Amino acid sequence: MPMNLIHRRICSSPKWAAAVRDRMPGFLAGTPLGDDVLEIGPGFGATTRAMVDHLPALTCVEIDPASVERLRAEFGDRVDVVLGDGAALPFPDGRFSAVVCFTMLHHVPSAQQQDALFAEAARVLRPGGVFAGLDSQPSLRFRFLHIGDTMTVVDPATLPGRLGRAGLVDVAVTRAPGQVLFSAYRPV
Repeated sequence: MPMNLIHRRICSSPKWAAAVRDRMPGFLAGTPLGDDVLEIGPGFGATTRAMVDHLPALTCVEIDPASVERLRAEFGDRVDVVLGDGAALPFPDGRFSAVVCFTMLHHVPSAQQQDALFAEAARVLRPGGVFAGLDSQPSLRFRFLHIGDTMTVVDPATLPGRLGRAGLVDVAVTRAPGQVLFSAYRPV
C-alpha cells in the first residue's frame, strides 16, 4: 500500500533492519510456527531477513510488484515470494502451519479489508496453526511518518472480536508501547 518517501527510506534502512533483527526473536519466542510459514506483507524484507534462517520453509505474499522483484532478487530460492493480496490469498485451504504479519496491517486501506485478511489467514492455516503479528499504534511520530500514506490503525479493543469472527480461537492481544501484538489459532 502507498508509503511516503520518508516512510519508505526508514523501512528500507539498515538501521530499521537491525532493529527488527534484534527484536524478532523476543516477539516470536514461544510462538509455535511449525514447518511452513506464510508472511503477509513483507515490504522491504526486514522481517523476512530476521526469520528466513530459522524456519524450514517461508513463503511471502506481497502486493507491490516492485517489492516482489526486490525480495525475489535478495532471497532467491530461500523464500517463495508471491505477488498477491493478503485479503485474497492464492493458496489452498490448510496449507500453512503459521501465518505472520508485522507492522503492515495499518497499510491495509480499510477495516473491512483487514477483516478479509484475517479470514484468509484463518483459511490457509492448518488446524491448530497460529496467526501471529504486531502492528503499530498511533502517536504523534507515527502520524507524522504516515502523512500521505494509507493508515488504518487497528484498534486493540476490537481485535479479539474481529479475529474470532474470522474463525480463529484462543485469541491473545497484548498492548506494548506503540504496538499491539496478537496471536490466534485455527480450531483443531
